[in-house]
Amino acid sequence: MFSGIIQTLATVEKIIRSDEKAEMTIRTEPGFNDFELGESIAVNGVCLTVRDFGEQYFIVDISTETLSRTGFMEIKEGARVNIERSLTPSQKISGHFVSGHVDQMGKVVDIEHKSGEILIRFEHPAELGPYIIEKGSIAIDGISLTVFSCRDNRFTVSVIPFTHTHTNMNTRKIGDLVNIECDMIGKYVYKACETLMGSSGTGQKVSLDLLRQKGFI
Repeated sequence: MFSGIIQTLATVEKIIRSDEKAEMTIRTEPGFNDFELGESIAVNGVCLTVRDFGEQYFIVDISTETLSRTGFMEIKEGARVNIERSLTPSQKISGHFVSGHVDQMGKVVDIEHKSGEILIRFEHPAELGPYIIEKGSIAIDGISLTVFSCRDNRFTVSVIPFTHTHTNMNTRKIGDLVNIECDMIGKYVYKACETLMGSSGTGQKVSLDLLRQKGFI
Protein backbone atom coordinates (compact mmCIF):
# COMPACT_ATOMS: atom_id res chain seq x y z
CA MET A 1 0.00 0.00 0.00
CA PHE A 2 1.23 3.48 -0.92
CA SER A 3 0.04 7.07 -0.56
CA GLY A 4 0.97 8.67 -3.88
CA ILE A 5 3.48 11.01 -2.24
CA ILE A 6 6.69 10.51 -4.21
CA GLN A 7 9.80 10.20 -2.05
CA THR A 8 12.49 10.53 -4.69
CA LEU A 9 13.36 10.24 -8.34
CA ALA A 10 15.52 7.39 -9.62
CA THR A 11 16.97 6.28 -12.95
CA VAL A 12 16.40 3.15 -15.02
CA GLU A 13 19.98 1.90 -15.25
CA LYS A 14 19.31 -1.30 -17.18
CA ILE A 15 16.33 -3.14 -18.61
CA ILE A 16 16.54 -6.62 -20.09
CA ARG A 17 13.48 -7.87 -22.00
CA SER A 18 12.92 -11.54 -22.80
CA ASP A 19 9.86 -13.71 -23.52
CA GLU A 20 7.46 -10.80 -22.88
CA LYS A 21 8.94 -10.30 -19.41
CA ALA A 22 11.65 -7.96 -18.18
CA GLU A 23 14.25 -7.37 -15.52
CA MET A 24 14.93 -3.78 -14.49
CA THR A 25 17.73 -2.24 -12.46
CA ILE A 26 16.88 1.04 -10.74
CA ARG A 27 19.69 3.38 -9.65
CA THR A 28 18.58 5.49 -6.69
CA GLU A 29 19.69 8.85 -5.35
CA PRO A 30 22.04 9.15 -2.32
CA GLY A 31 20.15 8.52 0.91
CA PHE A 32 17.54 6.24 -0.63
CA ASN A 33 18.96 2.81 0.20
CA ASP A 34 18.85 0.14 2.94
CA PHE A 35 16.71 -2.11 0.77
CA GLU A 36 15.30 -5.47 1.87
CA LEU A 37 14.77 -8.57 -0.23
CA GLY A 38 11.07 -8.97 -1.01
CA GLU A 39 10.06 -5.44 -0.04
CA SER A 40 7.54 -3.58 -2.22
CA ILE A 41 8.53 -0.35 -3.93
CA ALA A 42 6.30 1.66 -6.26
CA VAL A 43 8.10 2.62 -9.47
CA ASN A 44 6.04 5.06 -11.54
CA GLY A 45 3.08 3.87 -9.50
CA VAL A 46 3.66 0.16 -10.14
CA CYS A 47 4.15 -2.04 -7.08
CA LEU A 48 7.30 -4.10 -7.71
CA THR A 49 9.22 -6.54 -5.53
CA VAL A 50 12.92 -6.12 -4.77
CA ARG A 51 14.62 -9.26 -6.04
CA ASP A 52 18.21 -8.13 -5.50
CA PHE A 53 19.95 -4.93 -4.47
CA GLY A 54 23.21 -3.13 -3.83
CA GLU A 55 24.19 0.00 -1.96
CA GLN A 56 22.49 2.40 -4.35
CA TYR A 57 20.37 0.24 -6.66
CA PHE A 58 17.72 -2.47 -6.65
CA ILE A 59 16.55 -5.03 -9.21
CA VAL A 60 12.95 -6.01 -9.97
CA ASP A 61 11.21 -8.46 -12.29
CA ILE A 62 8.35 -7.23 -14.47
CA SER A 63 5.66 -9.73 -15.47
CA THR A 64 3.91 -10.02 -18.83
CA GLU A 65 0.71 -8.55 -17.35
CA THR A 66 2.57 -5.54 -15.93
CA LEU A 67 4.35 -4.90 -19.22
CA SER A 68 1.06 -4.99 -21.14
CA ARG A 69 -0.73 -2.53 -18.82
CA THR A 70 1.98 0.00 -18.00
CA GLY A 71 4.47 2.33 -19.61
CA PHE A 72 7.22 -0.18 -18.87
CA MET A 73 6.47 -1.69 -22.28
CA GLU A 74 8.35 1.19 -23.88
CA ILE A 75 10.51 2.60 -21.08
CA LYS A 76 14.16 3.13 -21.95
CA GLU A 77 17.40 3.07 -20.02
CA GLY A 78 18.12 6.50 -18.56
CA ALA A 79 14.44 7.27 -17.93
CA ARG A 80 13.63 9.06 -14.69
CA VAL A 81 11.04 7.30 -12.55
CA ASN A 82 9.03 8.16 -9.42
CA ILE A 83 9.83 6.09 -6.33
CA GLU A 84 7.80 5.48 -3.17
CA ARG A 85 8.34 2.90 -0.46
CA SER A 86 5.31 1.06 0.94
CA LEU A 87 3.51 2.59 3.92
CA THR A 88 4.06 1.57 7.52
CA PRO A 89 1.36 1.85 10.23
CA SER A 90 3.08 4.86 11.81
CA GLN A 91 3.22 6.97 8.64
CA LYS A 92 1.03 9.96 7.90
CA ILE A 93 -1.01 9.55 4.71
CA SER A 94 -0.89 12.87 2.89
CA GLY A 95 -2.19 11.63 -0.46
CA HIS A 96 -4.72 8.82 -0.87
CA PHE A 97 -4.63 5.02 -0.70
CA VAL A 98 -2.74 3.70 -3.74
CA SER A 99 -2.38 -0.04 -4.32
CA GLY A 100 0.31 0.06 -6.99
CA HIS A 101 -1.89 -1.98 -9.33
CA VAL A 102 -2.17 0.12 -12.47
CA ASP A 103 -5.53 0.03 -14.29
CA GLN A 104 -4.53 1.26 -17.73
CA MET A 105 -2.27 3.71 -19.52
CA GLY A 106 -3.30 7.24 -20.40
CA LYS A 107 -1.82 9.77 -22.79
CA VAL A 108 -0.74 13.38 -22.27
CA VAL A 109 -2.79 15.53 -24.68
CA ASP A 110 -2.16 19.06 -23.41
CA ILE A 111 0.22 20.94 -21.09
CA GLU A 112 -0.45 24.51 -20.02
CA HIS A 113 1.98 26.44 -17.82
CA LYS A 114 0.22 29.02 -15.67
CA SER A 115 1.22 31.18 -12.72
CA GLY A 116 1.68 28.84 -9.75
CA GLU A 117 0.56 25.64 -11.50
CA ILE A 118 0.89 23.45 -14.56
CA LEU A 119 -2.34 22.09 -16.03
CA ILE A 120 -1.90 18.72 -17.70
CA ARG A 121 -4.73 17.02 -19.60
CA PHE A 122 -4.82 13.28 -20.16
CA GLU A 123 -6.78 10.99 -22.43
CA HIS A 124 -7.85 7.65 -20.94
CA PRO A 125 -9.51 4.41 -22.12
CA ALA A 126 -13.32 4.65 -22.07
CA GLU A 127 -13.66 1.76 -19.60
CA LEU A 128 -12.04 3.88 -16.86
CA GLY A 129 -14.73 6.56 -17.16
CA PRO A 130 -16.96 5.33 -14.28
CA TYR A 131 -14.03 5.48 -11.84
CA ILE A 132 -12.73 8.96 -12.72
CA ILE A 133 -14.87 11.40 -10.77
CA GLU A 134 -14.81 15.20 -10.74
CA LYS A 135 -12.66 16.37 -7.80
CA GLY A 136 -11.77 12.76 -7.03
CA SER A 137 -8.34 11.25 -6.49
CA ILE A 138 -6.21 9.50 -9.08
CA ALA A 139 -2.60 8.28 -9.26
CA ILE A 140 -0.62 9.28 -12.36
CA ASP A 141 2.75 7.50 -12.51
CA GLY A 142 2.26 7.00 -8.78
CA ILE A 143 1.57 10.69 -7.99
CA SER A 144 -1.57 11.41 -5.98
CA LEU A 145 -3.52 14.09 -7.86
CA THR A 146 -7.05 15.53 -8.04
CA VAL A 147 -8.97 15.40 -11.31
CA PHE A 148 -11.35 17.94 -12.87
CA SER A 149 -12.88 18.70 -16.28
CA CYS A 150 -13.77 15.03 -16.69
CA ARG A 151 -15.40 14.68 -20.11
CA ASP A 152 -14.94 12.99 -23.48
CA ASN A 153 -12.62 10.35 -21.97
CA ARG A 154 -10.26 13.07 -20.78
CA PHE A 155 -9.44 14.78 -17.50
CA THR A 156 -7.15 17.52 -16.23
CA VAL A 157 -4.91 17.76 -13.17
CA SER A 158 -3.24 20.78 -11.62
CA VAL A 159 0.41 20.17 -10.74
CA ILE A 160 1.98 22.58 -8.25
CA PRO A 161 5.60 23.67 -8.78
CA PHE A 162 6.93 21.49 -5.93
CA THR A 163 5.38 18.34 -7.41
CA HIS A 164 6.50 19.32 -10.90
CA THR A 165 10.10 19.75 -9.71
CA HIS A 166 10.29 16.68 -7.47
CA THR A 167 8.69 14.10 -9.80
CA ASN A 168 9.13 13.01 -13.39
CA MET A 169 6.10 15.10 -14.35
CA ASN A 170 8.60 17.76 -15.47
CA THR A 171 9.84 15.41 -18.22
CA ARG A 172 6.38 14.72 -19.65
CA LYS A 173 5.46 15.95 -23.11
CA ILE A 174 2.40 15.68 -25.33
CA GLY A 175 1.95 12.10 -26.55
CA ASP A 176 3.68 10.46 -23.58
CA LEU A 177 2.02 7.43 -22.00
CA VAL A 178 1.46 7.44 -18.22
CA ASN A 179 0.30 4.85 -15.70
CA ILE A 180 -3.20 5.44 -14.33
CA GLU A 181 -4.57 3.95 -11.12
CA CYS A 182 -8.10 5.07 -10.26
CA ASP A 183 -9.13 5.60 -6.65
CA MET A 184 -9.47 2.12 -5.14
CA ILE A 185 -12.28 3.17 -2.79
CA GLY A 186 -14.27 4.41 -5.77
CA LYS A 187 -13.75 1.12 -7.58
CA TYR A 188 -14.97 -0.89 -4.59
CA VAL A 189 -18.03 1.33 -4.18
CA TYR A 190 -18.85 1.01 -7.89
CA LYS A 191 -18.52 -2.78 -7.74
CA ALA A 192 -20.67 -2.93 -4.61
CA CYS A 193 -23.39 -0.86 -6.32
CA GLU A 194 -23.31 -3.21 -9.31
CA THR A 195 -23.75 -6.20 -7.02
CA LEU A 196 -26.52 -4.65 -4.89
CA MET A 197 -28.48 -3.48 -7.90
CA GLY A 198 -27.89 -6.57 -9.98
CA SER A 199 -26.58 -4.54 -12.89
CA SER A 200 -23.34 -6.49 -13.36
CA GLY A 201 -23.48 -8.74 -16.39
CA THR A 202 -26.88 -7.40 -17.56
CA GLY A 203 -25.54 -4.62 -19.74
CA GLN A 204 -27.08 -1.99 -17.44
CA LYS A 205 -24.48 0.53 -16.36
CA VAL A 206 -24.32 2.14 -12.93
CA SER A 207 -25.27 5.80 -13.39
CA LEU A 208 -26.76 8.68 -11.39
CA ASP A 209 -30.17 7.94 -12.92
CA LEU A 210 -29.93 4.28 -11.95
CA LEU A 211 -28.87 5.19 -8.40
CA ARG A 212 -31.93 7.46 -8.13
CA GLN A 213 -34.23 4.72 -9.44
CA LYS A 214 -32.91 2.32 -6.82
CA GLY A 215 -33.28 4.86 -4.01
CA PHE A 216 -29.57 5.37 -3.27
CA ILE A 217 -29.79 9.13 -3.87
